[in-house]
Amino acid sequence: MAQSLSSLLEITIDFDQSHLYFPRIVMVLLAVLLLWIVVSNVGRIRAALSGEGARFQFFEPHADKLRLVATLALIPLYFVSMDYIGQLIPNMGMGFLLASIPFMFLLSFVYLHQRTPKLIMLIGANAIIAPLFVWFLLGQMFNISLP
Repeated sequence: MAQSLSSLLEITIDFDQSHLYFPRIVMVLLAVLLLWIVVSNVGRIRAALSGEGARFQFFEPHADKLRLVATLALIPLYFVSMDYIGQLIPNMGMGFLLASIPFMFLLSFVYLHQRTPKLIMLIGANAIIAPLFVWFLLGQMFNISLP
């Protein structure tokens, strides 16, 4: 009995597969979101495919294409810069920290509607505090390796 209870506290990690844990979670979440989008728009999709009503449009009228393009440019730049900085300063998580601060600031700035000094200071503080907190929590306290 004691042996079976102590086995409940043991954890075995298959290091050949452990790096696939979070990507699988993200893929499942993306699949659920895709299903949600399709189910919530099934009427519009059916009408567009059958030729009834308006023809299919990728963008809604007056869509903010600048923010889309800026987001699509910032995300790859973030990952490339994280890898580059991580190679310059290896094994400390500095790639994550030093790439996340400007990424969060620029992405927040792109989506900021009113650019007042107070709001710019607020997103600047958030861009510094949030990555520092995550870097400290994951990289220092839990010893999870960061790029």
